[in-house]
Amino acid sequence: MAIIQEQFGDNYGSQETSLEAIKYLNENNPANYEYVKSNYNNLGITSYNLKESDNAIRFYNLAIKFNPSPDEKTTFINNKGNAYRQKKDYKNALQMYASILKFPFKDKKLLARVITNQARTKWLQNPAYDPIQEFNKGLDIRVKEHDLYGQVSSHSHLADTYQERDPQKALFHAKKMYELAKEIKNPNDEIEALQKIILLESPEKSKSFFKVYQRRNDSIDIARKKAKNQFALIRYETEKNKAENLLLQKGIAQKEYQITKQNILIGGISLGTIILIISAFFWYKKRKQTMLLESDNKLKEQQLKVSKKVHDVVANGIYQVMTKIENQENFDKEKALDELEFVYEKSRDISYEKPETKTIVEFDEKISGLIGSFKNDEINTFLAGNEKNIWSGINESVKDNIYQIIRELLVNMKKHSHANLVAFKFERNNNTVKIQYTDNGIGVPENFLYKNGLRNTVSRIETIAGEIIFDNTTEKGLKIYITFPTS
Repeated sequence: MAIIQEQFGDNYGSQETSLEAIKYLNENNPANYEYVKSNYNNLGITSYNLKESDNAIRFYNLAIKFNPSPDEKTTFINNKGNAYRQKKDYKNALQMYASILKFPFKDKKLLARVITNQARTKWLQNPAYDPIQEFNKGLDIRVKEHDLYGQVSSHSHLADTYQERDPQKALFHAKKMYELAKEIKNPNDEIEALQKIILLESPEKSKSFFKVYQRRNDSIDIARKKAKNQFALIRYETEKNKAENLLLQKGIAQKEYQITKQNILIGGISLGTIILIISAFFWYKKRKQTMLLESDNKLKEQQLKVSKKVHDVVANGIYQVMTKIENQENFDKEKALDELEFVYEKSRDISYEKPETKTIVEFDEKISGLIGSFKNDEINTFLAGNEKNIWSGINESVKDNIYQIIRELLVNMKKHSHANLVAFKFERNNNTVKIQYTDNGIGVPENFLYKNGLRNTVSRIETIAGEIIFDNTTEKGLKIYITFPTS
């Protein structure tokens, strides 16, 4: 069950099932080794998929302990090398690949995989290194072995390598990857190939590929949601049997339980009375301290609130007007003055705490207008999933924070990223909204320090009880994942 869940993209569900399986496997019994090593390898794969590199390495080491065959051991060490590469420990990753390439391979598909992983790691470690020859060597083996899944991987790496040096060759390999992914019916690889094609194709053609990308991405989301429930009936029957057995055991011990319960109740009342008297004294003393602290915190919150408003209203407001003037050739001067006057009036309102005037514009339209205002001859913006039902039932305070967050991301992109393609994807799952931001700019360095705008972004996410992840493991560009509850 766990392996099937991982193949359907349900990594968290797969981990939960694998951890449950550990309870039923005897690691001291050699007859169980086949299942134990397979289970630990699956935990390693799901941890790698969730970018939990250290956990992945730990689970692969556990899998190696349980007497794997030579090919299995090679696979586990190769997977371990991939986990080291994911955490950018290229030295240890290359040691893993070199240790298994010393020996002859019966499985040629596995050989191609290790050669390709080694070349990719060398390239990531040193961008001046040329991995093309090794990538082509791996691809040739995979073509001879009719390994379509492996060929998809080879074309993906070749597309990434050629992206800067020869965009036409990169586009060729991205399209080959897309054709093979469709042939083997692997929607995840189709999505990845489409992302590469959209970045490499001309603006006119990239729009049609983006529409295909949206449809495939939506269908994958639906399939994954269905996959999460595929074992629901099995789990229900199992839990039902457990509950019935537990009730039977409880019935046998019910009389003993009642006697023990009475004794505990009497002792608890006596102890509770003593604790209540002591607690009342300390509560009064602590209450005085708390009131003083609350007063101080309110003052700090007010200062932070004013600081945020100044950034949102004055800085981002003026920058958005500047962006419109820059991007629109026939921008009306009077309209620009009106918008600046609006920013000025809003800034005055800050000092008086004047309530903001509500507009009738629907929130999805406001978001579309905001993202669209940053589109120009140099920058293409794409938007997916921004429907009215995404924002249904979300209060105005949360909406305002989200609007400011998106604007801060766009301003930061315009100032710093040098991107020419920017995409936002919105998704709602029950009581959670997910926002994915992607651009093809310069990304962020590992030791990146947040400037004022992004500091405010992180602070806003905390205010609405959400979470933001800056994916700095992406080889090209930047990905940001934002999630927050709807209530």
